Amino acid sequence: MLGGVPFDKIRYDNLKSAVSRVLFGRNRPSRNGGSRSAATTASTRSTVNPVVTARTENGGVEGQGGRFRRTHLVPVPKVDSLVKLNTRLEGYDRADDARRIANRTRTVGADFALEHPLLQRLPAEPFGAGLWLTSRVDRHARVMVRQCQYSVPARFIGRRVRVRLGASDLVVLDGRTGIASHARSVQKGSQTMLLDHYLEVLVRKPGALPGSTALAQARKQDRFTSAHEAFWAAARKRHGDAVGTRALVEVLLLHRHLAFDDVIAGLTAAVSGATSADVVAVEARLHANLADPAADRAAGRGKDRQSPTPQGRDLRRRGTGGVADRTPAAGLPAGSSALAHRRPIRRTAAQTSPRPHCKR
Repeated sequence: MLGGVPFDKIRYDNLKSAVSRVLFGRNRPSRNGGSRSAATTASTRSTVNPVVTARTENGGVEGQGGRFRRTHLVPVPKVDSLVKLNTRLEGYDRADDARRIANRTRTVGADFALEHPLLQRLPAEPFGAGLWLTSRVDRHARVMVRQCQYSVPARFIGRRVRVRLGASDLVVLDGRTGIASHARSVQKGSQTMLLDHYLEVLVRKPGALPGSTALAQARKQDRFTSAHEAFWAAARKRHGDAVGTRALVEVLLLHRHLAFDDVIAGLTAAVSGATSADVVAVEARLHANLADPAADRAAGRGKDRQSPTPQGRDLRRRGTGGVADRTPAAGLPAGSSALAHRRPIRRTAAQTSPRPHCKR
C-alpha cells in the first residue's frame, strides 16, 4: 500500500476492468469501476499506448512484474487460501524494500521514504473495489457465484440478493444490509458453508447436523472445538440424540451475542455437571465479567459481588440440567433473601376468627 494518491497522474496498462475498448491514440472508453476509482481518489487517469506502437511506456512495469514473479512465484507456491497467499506476498514486498536497483546508493525503501510526503492524502471513504452481481438463494440457503456456492442465513431462501465479489472476499447483501461474508473460494464447484446460517433449521431438524457439510467445515476451521464435542456427547448421553442435539444448537446460538472464548469457557465449566444451554450462558457471562471487571462495574453489577470461589460460582444442580438461582433479588443487599423482606399479609377479622366446630 502506498498510503497516498499521486498528485498528477495514475498511469496503467489497458486492463479490462478499467478500459472497455482501445481507440486511436490515448482515447479509451472507461468502465464504471475505473471512473468511480478516479472520482474517489481525485486523480487523473492516463493509459499507455498499445505495445505495438510504444514498447517503452510499459516495459519497465512489466519487467519488474516479471522479476517479482520469477523470484517469488516460481515454482508456484502451494497455499490453502488466498489470505495465506496474500500474507506471503506482503512479506516478500516488505523484504524488497532492502533491495538496490542497479548501482543506486539508496535502497527501494529509502527512495520511497523520500517520495511518500509528496503524495496526496487518502480519501476519507474507502473505495470498495469489487464486481456487483445478483443471485437467487436456493432451497439449501446457498448462492451460486462464479461456479462456487456460498451459504446465507436460511431465512433468505428464495430471495434475490446482491453480491459484491472482491479479489479475496465475498459479501452478500439484502438491499443495503450485509447478511453474509465469506473468503472467496479459488476452486470451482466448491461449497463454502457457515454453520451459523443453518441453526434455525437444525433446531427443527436435529438429525441433519451430524452429517452436514457446514459442521465438517466448522471442525476444519476450529470453530467447532473439543468443548463443543464434549458437551454434545454428554447431552446426547443424558437426553437422547434429538434433545441433546437441540441443546447443542442452543449453545451455538450463544455465539451470536457472546464472545467465542467466553462461550468456550462456559462449555468447559458446565459440561462436568449440566447439559443445558442456560447453564452455559450463565457461566459464559460470568467469565466475561471476570475478564473485564471495569465493564462489569460500569454496568452496576460488580458492587456487591463476592470474590469467585469454586463453591460460590457453582451454579449447577448435580444430576439435573437446571440452574440454581443463588443471586439476591433485585434491590436487596447481598446475603439476604426475598422471603425475609416480604411484607406481612394483612388478614381481615373474618379470616382471623377461629373456625366453628362442626357438630357430629
